[in-house]
Amino acid sequence: MENIYYLPSHEYIRIDGKKAYIGISEYAARQLGNIVYVDMPEVDDEVVAGEEFGAIESVKAASDLFSPVSGTVTAVNDELADNPRLVSEDPMKHWIIEVEMSDDSELDSLLSPEDYAGLCANEKH
Repeated sequence: MENIYYLPSHEYIRIDGKKAYIGISEYAARQLGNIVYVDMPEVDDEVVAGEEFGAIESVKAASDLFSPVSGTVTAVNDELADNPRLVSEDPMKHWIIEVEMSDDSELDSLLSPEDYAGLCANEKH
């Protein structure tokens, strides 16, 4: 079973065995609209929980991307370099980076899917 957690800034982390995939939530993808660019770190870069690791741009806005956890980038989604619109189409399938977490206790401070749904319901744009 995959475990999914969220940051209030609309990034998700999906845990699948030893791998952790980070991307933006479906809610964020809908808000951004047509995504035209994704700025990603390099493989072997370190990410820190709560700190910026990249950016995402749409025809509407640009947003910084924040890491839900600390760890080492083990892969980037190269498909997004040529086709950033994939994130708009299916943000859960088209993750941005894969990370090897350094401390899985950091997951305890993230939002559950239910808590995140509540947060989104309270955000009116």
